[in-house]
Amino acid sequence: MSTSIAQRVFKASLCCAAVLTVLNASAQERNSGAVNISPFSNSPSRSAPAASDSAGPFGQDASAYTLTFSDEFESGFNSSVWNEAADENYSNAVTNFAVEDGSLKIWPARGRNGEFFNRIIDTNGKFYQRYGYFEMEAKLPIGKGTWPAFWLFNYINGQKPEIDIMEAYGGGSASGWSDDNYHPTGYAPVVWRDTNDRAGFALLFGLGDLSANYHKYAVKWEPGKQTFYFDGREVYSVNANIDHPLYIKLDLLYGSAAGRPDASTPTGPGNSFDIRYVRAWQFK
Repeated sequence: MSTSIAQRVFKASLCCAAVLTVLNASAQERNSGAVNISPFSNSPSRSAPAASDSAGPFGQDASAYTLTFSDEFESGFNSSVWNEAADENYSNAVTNFAVEDGSLKIWPARGRNGEFFNRIIDTNGKFYQRYGYFEMEAKLPIGKGTWPAFWLFNYINGQKPEIDIMEAYGGGSASGWSDDNYHPTGYAPVVWRDTNDRAGFALLFGLGDLSANYHKYAVKWEPGKQTFYFDGREVYSVNANIDHPLYIKLDLLYGSAAGRPDASTPTGPGNSFDIRYVRAWQFK
């Protein structure tokens, strides 16, 4: 496993942290907490076409932003902006992603050796940005061991800064991340200044089944501060100095708090990390 992936593996104790009112939390509290943000009655409709709100970030003042990156996944996989890779088992990997029906879909699959493998889609070498607003609309997969994520990362001068906008785990109800049927019911935003230097973490739960509908996951990244949004609602913030340009990563991994996938984990396109769009804006 690469070090960038390894630094995102949380200890099980994080899943059992006390419930916090994050927006009023101290810096120490913000570093590790579980946050119940239900009831969530003000969620926007997930049935509207993704492009309908493309003028600006959802819930933000569009006049404050300039669109710098947008893939609506309507015209196939765009290799001019995205790279596709698998983990160290790449030689055994099979194709487990596609752009169809207006979405990028990444699904659990076994490789030629019968083992599950990580799938990574990123803009490394093709698109980087420092500061701004980053947003994805997606439905999450179900199943034991699944670990979908939307994050920003780079490796610069020996440092590995990272902003995890959304990562979720199919670990079962005992893990705090999903229900008894391994449907995701929570996710985490996380900020890392560097490997092993975590600036903030929150497990957000009380969101319902995140595989049932499309939701918007976003971060507003400002100098010295990162503010996270779920369906346009501010849910968490961290005061951390992340000042390197970062690239976008979408991936479907396995393990950590999700446990290992097994014969019960649904495979194939019918159980996808289903991404309607990815967009980025810069502040004017």
